[in-house]
Amino acid sequence: MSDAAATDVTRAAIDAAARTLPLHDRQDFDDATRGFVGRATQRQIASADGRVVWDLDAYDFLRDAEAPDTVNPSLWRQSRLLIEDGLFEVAEGIYQLRGFDLSVMSVVEGDSGVIVIDPLISCETAAAAFGLYTEHRGERPVRAVIYTHSHVDHFGGVKGIVSQEQVDAGEAQVIAPEGFLHHAIAENVFAGTAMARRAGYMYGAVLDKGPTGQVGSGLGQTTSTGTITLIPPTRDITHTGETLTIDGVDIVFQVTPGTEAPAEMNFYFPQRRALCTAENTSHTLHNIVTIRGALVRDAHAWAGYLTETIDLWGDELDVVFASHHWPTWGRERAVEFLAMQRDMYLYLHDQTLRMMNQGHTGAEIAEVLEMPPALSQQWHTHGYYGSVSHNVKAVYQRYMGWYDANPANLWPHPPEAAATRYVDAMGGRDGALAVARRAWDDGDYRWCVEVGKHLVFADDTDDEARSLLADAFEQLGFGAECGPWRNAFLAGATELRSGPFGTPAAAAGDVASALSVEQVLDTIAIRLDGPRAWDEHLRIGFVITDERETHLAELRNGALHHRTVAELPTGTTAFTLTRPTLIGAITGRIDVAAAVADGTIGIDGDPGDLARLVGLIAPVDPDFDIVTP
Repeated sequence: MSDAAATDVTRAAIDAAARTLPLHDRQDFDDATRGFVGRATQRQIASADGRVVWDLDAYDFLRDAEAPDTVNPSLWRQSRLLIEDGLFEVAEGIYQLRGFDLSVMSVVEGDSGVIVIDPLISCETAAAAFGLYTEHRGERPVRAVIYTHSHVDHFGGVKGIVSQEQVDAGEAQVIAPEGFLHHAIAENVFAGTAMARRAGYMYGAVLDKGPTGQVGSGLGQTTSTGTITLIPPTRDITHTGETLTIDGVDIVFQVTPGTEAPAEMNFYFPQRRALCTAENTSHTLHNIVTIRGALVRDAHAWAGYLTETIDLWGDELDVVFASHHWPTWGRERAVEFLAMQRDMYLYLHDQTLRMMNQGHTGAEIAEVLEMPPALSQQWHTHGYYGSVSHNVKAVYQRYMGWYDANPANLWPHPPEAAATRYVDAMGGRDGALAVARRAWDDGDYRWCVEVGKHLVFADDTDDEARSLLADAFEQLGFGAECGPWRNAFLAGATELRSGPFGTPAAAAGDVASALSVEQVLDTIAIRLDGPRAWDEHLRIGFVITDERETHLAELRNGALHHRTVAELPTGTTAFTLTRPTLIGAITGRIDVAAAVADGTIGIDGDPGDLARLVGLIAPVDPDFDIVTP
């Protein structure tokens, strides 16, 4: 952890922001501790090999009420709320396990067992959290698991709660919104390598915890680094108003696709007058697009679904709880919370479009758009996880894309080529460094990092430039109210000083194992080395025996096309195998030659065709550079 201090400029900016905060409002502290039942005595959670994947005491330094000079007091307050870990009662028969991961796991008691909602990221943290529940409430069989949506922090720990064998035997069902499996896999496989590397910046999981290091991510403290698993849903929720009774518990669902996740749902427990809003509401401004990368979300639809939520259950609910943070109790407070969250997303959407249609670009709008005073005075609308700045740019991106219509920005040089030209234009390395140092002395850290990045991309061995850029990143991090912004700035500083830390967590084998045949072939297509494949022309058939499907894949001009067919064209090489065998062959877990020899893979045609296709798959790099060329 750095021993740096906030400069006078950073401290003045933080103090100015703090004067606008609603410091008189302490309701969140009451809500975050309400219903407390007990706290885990085992404070470190380890994997089977002894590696600590979560430490419940890692953030004990946050128990100091006063924020240090190196942390925005608003973020410090949010992070202090998030370290209230333990088992909490939400309503009669509904409990939450908070503080065990980035997300929150909820447990609903039925007649003979329990329904588990969103089993965290890792098996290890999910099992530890559920262990605390059983310690206080007794052993109860899991009758169902509900995934509220398709992000990994809401399903990855499922096998710490229930096994695939229990689900296969019908002892427990797994319920998710329609489209869950496709989106969960697509996000974690198609762009998974890049997203996971960038998530190391966004969540700061490998950063030192402390006043000059990682203090949280706004939505939760950080991501656990244990074993990610997946059990495919056994029941899809397809429409709003769909009702299930599980172990005597009635649940009414509202599907909300395209909100915080491509597949997501809210649901209501009428017997307990309790509403679960998944991740469509939380005690922060969320992301329209995350800085780790994701599909851009529809802020307009998001707001519209929250209006529908209020219309559906606003007259009868007693409590709103979600898959992050603490609940909101009381009908009037809960409905106002829902309405404020709704207004926040709609205002961001509509005002961005208003200014966009006046000719302003996303970057310009982000500098001037302010939230209404009534929203700014609510703690839960502050940008602890999302930010007004990058959310405005996300709304702009959804409608306009990356191009701002200025032809000067249509064909810019890539970073390294631009860097050498910028440095040369500023009088060479010494001249550019002098510009960056003047920006530092003036407290203009945004300009300092703009010039500093060009210096580093022009010559990444320039230690003086790297050090200055790291120092400027650090000051921007110290001042940030947004947890992911702070983490990203401090992660950049860390890598400039110590080298890349890579990707903290690996994707789960369970996710790859759940790929459909179409997704397997898409994955091959995405990873093909196009230039190496320019002159290859292959036609390969895959007869998938367990799925009773036949797929025709054709490689030409470096692009792999595929489709299902009733029968293969004459002369096509055909491989007969199961879907798991196909996945194993593509991922390298199965030796193709050995599988052909023992009959696991049947061949009609040229046996070398599949090997040639697999040989064109390019490796991925989970440790790619970010702040250096």
